[in-house]
Amino acid sequence: MLKKRILIADDDAGLREALRILLDQEGYIVEETAVAADLASRMTDASDGKPELILLDLVMPDANGMDVLRTLRDSLPAPLPVIVITGHGSARLTIEAMQLGAYDYIAKPFDVDEVVHTINRYFEWRALSDDVTALAEQLGRRDPADTLVGHSSSMLDIYKTIGRIARSDSTVLISGETGTGKELVATIIHQASPFARGPLVKVNCAALPETLLESELFGHEKGAFTGAIAQRKGRFEMANKGSIFLDEIGEMTLSTQRKLLRVLQEREFERVGGSATVKVDTRVIAATNRDLAIEVSEGRFREDLFYRLNVINIELPPLRNRNDDIPELVEHFLDKHRYTPRSSPARISQAALNQLMAYEWPGNVRELENVVERAVIFAAGGIVDESHINFASAGGGVPINVQRRLREGCGLKEIVAEVEKKAVWEAMKLSGDDASAAASMLGVPQAEMKQLLARADEEDDA
Repeated sequence: MLKKRILIADDDAGLREALRILLDQEGYIVEETAVAADLASRMTDASDGKPELILLDLVMPDANGMDVLRTLRDSLPAPLPVIVITGHGSARLTIEAMQLGAYDYIAKPFDVDEVVHTINRYFEWRALSDDVTALAEQLGRRDPADTLVGHSSSMLDIYKTIGRIARSDSTVLISGETGTGKELVATIIHQASPFARGPLVKVNCAALPETLLESELFGHEKGAFTGAIAQRKGRFEMANKGSIFLDEIGEMTLSTQRKLLRVLQEREFERVGGSATVKVDTRVIAATNRDLAIEVSEGRFREDLFYRLNVINIELPPLRNRNDDIPELVEHFLDKHRYTPRSSPARISQAALNQLMAYEWPGNVRELENVVERAVIFAAGGIVDESHINFASAGGGVPINVQRRLREGCGLKEIVAEVEKKAVWEAMKLSGDDASAAASMLGVPQAEMKQLLARADEEDDA
């Protein structure tokens, strides 16, 4: 691996020498300068020998350190490849330097371990950043239907994780509610990995009974069971030199879990009804919408298999927890589901978008895509408005997520009261705020309707 170049910009010769000796021992190529005026030109030099990181003293005789940072900010991307060196009592300068884009700072007098740790952390961050950039470029070259969408903090963390782990061969466990995009993440991990030259074989463990799942995974020999008229390769063999995606692995029986554990440990197995050992070189990516730790504690999932699968865990957040991503997702699906292949993307009104933002999305991103696709069809590819939005799970409006309310500790009375309030407001909305018509819709006397309205108003005011 090529050594990293570091430039020490400080007018204190003794400090430069101490840093040079320290960093030389750590395997860095070190350059020194007592002037700061030419740092910008040195960092934008096209040659391969330019510094990759500057240790910059903010107090230099020939130039103000803040002016140097401003010049670098105008010519280099942020965070700047700069770690500033500051003296005691210079908190204001340190804060300003960080605001200008410096990566980090080292305070004088400094601890040598802190210096090494800060520099190593910078180069680790840069390597990770390069991985994420490369992954983003790969995603950008793919079919837009096969890309992750969203810039919420939780999604950015997931992008970084994918960028870091994609090139390894470690087993990955993707967890999250149904519809959050687990299969898409598995596909992206495979495509960004060294296994991309091989196939990505997908198995839905919940869709097959135990008797068929074992044969599906490991194959069978001729005559292994009734109907086995020929030898058949299993999915693991098909995925050799590639990846296998085991979806809904929490549905797998304990017997099949035991056989899967051996494959993960030994990378070998026997086909059903056979004795010959089959070896495979396959990356395993698993997914589940269950909490496997709870499944282990209740005896439904093997603890040893859980730890084998959970080498790297990626937990996808439900859509209700990344509400800010909904506008971007909507635009993505409007583009994906054009009214005809040659149509321009449909547009959406603010009122319709507000309606989508207010919904809790029990079906997550998959449900959002279905709702948008249906809306585009009913809007004939034009402008999607409120009349085109239909939540199939609730017949319109914002549903009550009972499961979520129970997890939040709500009792039956609270849940029933919330359903009652929403029913009242929906009836009023449909009747054009005619309380008499709303009472008729709900099948209640007008006197009771007044009580319901009063109760709903009290709850809104509470």
